[in-house]
Amino acid sequence: MSKTDWLPLRKIANFMRYLRILLLSLPLVATAGCDNSTSTHQAAIASAHPLATQAGFEILEQGGNAFDAAVAVSAALAVAEPTGSGLGGGGFWLLHDAKTGEKIMLDGRETAPRKAHRDMYLNADGTVNRDLSLNGPMAAGIPGTPAGLVVLSEEYGKLPLSQSLAPAIRIAREGFEVTPRYQRMIGFRGQHFNDEAKAILIPDGETPEVGTLIRQTDLAITLERIAEFGHAGFYQGDTAEKMISAVQSAGGIWEAEDLTDYHVKKRHPITGEFAGYNVTTAALPSGGGILLINMLNQLSYLDYLNADPALRLHYLAEVMRRGYHERSEHLGDSDFVTIPSHLTDKAFAETLASTIDDNQASVSENGPDAFQGKGRDTTHFSIIDTEGNKVAATLSINYPFGSGFIVPGTGVLLNDEMDDFSAKAGTPNAYELVSESANGIEPGKRPLSSMTPTFVENDNNLLIVGTPGGSRIITMVLQGVLHFVDGLDASDIVAQPRLHHQYLPDQVSLETPGFDDDLVEALANRGHEINHLNRQFGNMQLITLDKTNGEVKAASDPRGEGHAEVRSITKH
Repeated sequence: MSKTDWLPLRKIANFMRYLRILLLSLPLVATAGCDNSTSTHQAAIASAHPLATQAGFEILEQGGNAFDAAVAVSAALAVAEPTGSGLGGGGFWLLHDAKTGEKIMLDGRETAPRKAHRDMYLNADGTVNRDLSLNGPMAAGIPGTPAGLVVLSEEYGKLPLSQSLAPAIRIAREGFEVTPRYQRMIGFRGQHFNDEAKAILIPDGETPEVGTLIRQTDLAITLERIAEFGHAGFYQGDTAEKMISAVQSAGGIWEAEDLTDYHVKKRHPITGEFAGYNVTTAALPSGGGILLINMLNQLSYLDYLNADPALRLHYLAEVMRRGYHERSEHLGDSDFVTIPSHLTDKAFAETLASTIDDNQASVSENGPDAFQGKGRDTTHFSIIDTEGNKVAATLSINYPFGSGFIVPGTGVLLNDEMDDFSAKAGTPNAYELVSESANGIEPGKRPLSSMTPTFVENDNNLLIVGTPGGSRIITMVLQGVLHFVDGLDASDIVAQPRLHHQYLPDQVSLETPGFDDDLVEALANRGHEINHLNRQFGNMQLITLDKTNGEVKAASDPRGEGHAEVRSITKH
């Protein structure tokens, strides 16, 4: 057959390809209520780094959905914000599938290695060796983020994993710019880095200047392996072998089976109701969802929304105190321990709230001296696409830069999430959180977390919200939800001053700058011990939707360096 004989067949093939694309686009056009093949709708992304937000939009504009964009944002944050998350960490992705109405939480939390045991961080005298649980490979749980990216893409996305990971791979090769926050975190954690981490993250041996490019060639190769081989690209093969070898050589206890046995778990989110809004939030092993619903239930009983500003702050401190007490007593990985079913019941919350005196602070039980933590770790992003799919994701490596240990030849910075277990019952961890035996260390167990990605929704309005901040995450999300219910604009919600109480230590922590002096005085006059912090905390990323007019707004916390944006996405 001659070349000219092929031309009619090519024309037919091209026409059939065009017809298939056109037919595939028809459901989108019908859903949008349009009468042509092009529709424009708004999508929004709020994340802790501009490059990550841009990566998400890049994937949306290539035809991906919110879940594809979540892969891109998660991976880009793993590259460009190593202070807060990474492939060597884990997290929770709270998803809403607009087509099916399903809400699900992907649990990519780290797990304890097979050789882990209850007393692994205790010195001979029974005290906790906090250096072992925070620095180096002994502090690292088995990472869950790579497995989460694969599940997001393969089970919920539209695009190939390789396409959604492409922006992060590019950023890893081309580099991201050092920021003032990066410099501060290097000053805080850099002394605990291994040689590989120093070579990559502090390339000239001194804190890099603002604007310096941090390139991560090995991390790009690791991402490329995941893009090509999926789950096996990280948990088996060359990357896995390098991780096991490096961890064991540095005194760690990982084994190959720890990696091959790791899988993401799908959890039913925690749900509740407040002031006519449905709340969907994180399930265990995050304690955030249970505490959020418990505290909202207490506030409903107290009629918080109609209280004056000073009484509101008092109520907040008291319901936080009671919520965190329940956390310390009962919460842990629900696959290993039985969790009381009443913790999110309104009747139980009323019992707790009924003990609150409007004019006098309660007294928490005396606890041991706490290790002073910084609470500046973790990351969060929120996404809504043109189809109404939603993602609220909070990811972490625990302390800034995790354990400070990068596996040579992989670029993977390992977490120090093992410190989120209770190394010794009743002894505070690095965030001053006290846990009992429910959160004790066991092989394969997932440590209790505070990460609280959340949806809040009624017939008229929607909020997608979350934040980093260690033990303060839950109380920040609580205050964000309350500001939303009060009718504040997205940009105002993220900018509001924040307070925190976590049962022990028995004090109310206040941001500086923050609350008016008269409100602080009113708290003190009720008997609260005030801890004036010399800084602000949190890095909230949120999206709101006014369903009555379709207006989408996105906001990135002014305390951070993130970027929130709403774009019109055109699909052909």
